[in-house]
This record gives sequence, structure tokens and C-alpha cells, in this order.
Amino acid sequence: MTYLLALIAIVAVAVLCWKAFGPVRESERNPRSPQRKRILGPDDDPEFLWRISRQEHPDSDGTTER
Repeated sequence: MTYLLALIAIVAVAVLCWKAFGPVRESERNPRSPQRKRILGPDDDPEFLWRISRQEHPDSDGTTER
């Protein structure tokens, strides 16, 4: 039974090492491959915040200085 548990532990460690240090995917290796655009929430998107600022204060230039 001890040998079986040791074998399972060794396999688990091997799989984790393979995931962490294994071969790199083709999309990560090739910088010219199309990258997915990172999805931003509305409060992290500068363009969205700028548009909201322009809607609230149409006479300002969108900066926070007064």
C-alpha cells in the first residue's frame, strides 16, 4: 500500500512539474501570432472612463485638472 501511495505521489509531482516547466505552446513562442485582447472591466478601461467624463462634463477637455 505504501508503494502505491508513493507511486501516486511521484506521478502527481511529475505532472505538476510538466505543467510548470514543460514545453511552451506555439502561440506563446511566436510573437507574430494574433494575441487575444485582454478583457477589461468598465472601471479599468481608460477609454470608457474618458467617454463617461465627456458625457458628464461636455465643456471640459476630459482632464481632471481644474
